[in-house]
Amino acid sequence: MSQSLISRTPKPKYDVVLIGGGIMSATLATLLHEFDPNLEIAIFERLGRFAKESTAAWNNAGTGHSAFCELNYTPEKEDGSIDISKAESIAEQFEISKQFWSYLVNKGYIKDPKDFINSCPHMSLVFGEKDAEYLRKRHEKLSESVLFQGMEFSTDHEKLKEWIPLVMSKRNGSEVLAATKMDLGTDVNFGTLTRKMGRHLLEDSNVEVFLYHEVKDVDPRNDGKWEMKVKDRIHSHKQEVVADFVFIGAGGYALPLLDSSDIKESEGYGGFPVSGQWLVSHNQELVKKHQAKVYTQATVDAPPMSVPHLDLRIIDGEKALLFGPFAGFSTKFLKEGSYLDLPESVNTKNLRSLFGAWWHNIPLTKYLIQQVAMTKAQRMQHLREFIKDAKEED
Repeated sequence: MSQSLISRTPKPKYDVVLIGGGIMSATLATLLHEFDPNLEIAIFERLGRFAKESTAAWNNAGTGHSAFCELNYTPEKEDGSIDISKAESIAEQFEISKQFWSYLVNKGYIKDPKDFINSCPHMSLVFGEKDAEYLRKRHEKLSESVLFQGMEFSTDHEKLKEWIPLVMSKRNGSEVLAATKMDLGTDVNFGTLTRKMGRHLLEDSNVEVFLYHEVKDVDPRNDGKWEMKVKDRIHSHKQEVVADFVFIGAGGYALPLLDSSDIKESEGYGGFPVSGQWLVSHNQELVKKHQAKVYTQATVDAPPMSVPHLDLRIIDGEKALLFGPFAGFSTKFLKEGSYLDLPESVNTKNLRSLFGAWWHNIPLTKYLIQQVAMTKAQRMQHLREFIKDAKEED
């Protein structure tokens, strides 16, 4: 980013202010500018670059939730039938996202879509007779929807060796496995996508971007507008900015900003910063044997976010494998935040909610403690449920 993005001074008034330089703010700014190019829009990002937190490619799995492989979106009902309503809704939303990205390419805002989105089959893999039967019924039901046409199902070891040779290596021939495969799956680099939208906004629109600018306070005014205190982190200068509309797309920093607003809707919200950690391999011999994203089922009593998956990632043209997630814990709300984020967020308005969240989720708390305490050797044991001969050095 140029020096001008650091040294400029914001105007005192905007139509729209977007807080945070991640995928959500970049998308909303692009949409708003397309709908009304005359809108005066400002984006404030506290760091020196767009997409350095959750949006960064290595900080998410890049699956682009299309519901092709996530089994928790298709629960089995009491009568044994499969409910696909949530999967259809999510698939529709992701199709709309892809249409929007196609629009950006067609307009010339993004030159090469392969810089941020690549074909990558999405697969579900289960073990045992019971889960294989569930997956068969799921495939049968999803195949009735136009959104999932082309999905394949197999229990045949030879076919599975074609699909996922790394996972099938050294498997017992009598082991019962089942898998579905959807070739329309993708791997998305949301970090690159965000920066490309940001570059377009900078070069081809009147949207103003301010890096190293941190919004410290958001207050509603009696006239319906919003007043913010903005700090220039380079020059330690503070000023007030007013906007008709404010969008907080600041990830973990959204909580203190909501709290600062004193609006009734913000009461009761609290944060418990649980992160996802991964085992990563750049060994290209292994990568060649695994060209898909493979999701399985969470273990009994484990939360949905714990679903193990072995993913192909394509980041800046380089392929790698990710396995996880394993839960991590930090009192930071952002990777580049403060260890005081959690304690400073606790107040009389959310203390009851925080206690209730703990009290009603004691099994989840135990699970998180167990996960955080895991050694690398224990994580490797989990990986070997996928890759029988996985080695730490890889």
